[in-house]
Amino acid sequence: MSFSSADFAAIKWSVLACLLALIGAFTLFDYSTAFEQQAQQKLIQAQSLLDDARKQFASAQSDLANMADYKQEYDALVRQKIIGKEQRLDWIEGLEKLRAQKLVPGFKYTISPQKPYTPNPPQSSGNFALNISPMTLQIDLLHEEQLLRFFNAMEAQLQGWFILDHCSLSRKETSTPGAAMLAADCAGGWFTMQNRSAP
Repeated sequence: MSFSSADFAAIKWSVLACLLALIGAFTLFDYSTAFEQQAQQKLIQAQSLLDDARKQFASAQSDLANMADYKQEYDALVRQKIIGKEQRLDWIEGLEKLRAQKLVPGFKYTISPQKPYTPNPPQSSGNFALNISPMTLQIDLLHEEQLLRFFNAMEAQLQGWFILDHCSLSRKETSTPGAAMLAADCAGGWFTMQNRSAP
């Protein structure tokens, strides 16, 4: 079968329509492919945002749980008078109560003015100012175990946190029966934390 120019004139509009339909189909296919890629990218972004939101929500829930735990610890430190202002009068009264219990033959102490405390190695204390009130103790002892009992009683009966730095023991020259045989020179300090944002 052969086509003449007259036949071509008869179908030219059909061929043109077919070509336009093909071009339109390719254009529509290309547009739909681009649209699908954009939709997939938006879906990936939306899933990423959703994952981030879920992580933030889980983190917020974890923070709430931690806050409840930390609040209990914080309240316990406030009750023990570790967080707050220096409790010098309480410490003095507590030490005098220990003296009345006669855990040791006798002791003297000096509590120096409070000063900033710097941990070693240095650490961030956040919103808290760390302070220490240095204290020295001269304790008379019948035997070494009395020293341990004395510091155990301090920890159990006095509120606050006493940090013992060091003690040195020396023998006392005495011939009196029942007199103190040893002398302990100890140094440490009362540790306190003060919330910088507290009134």
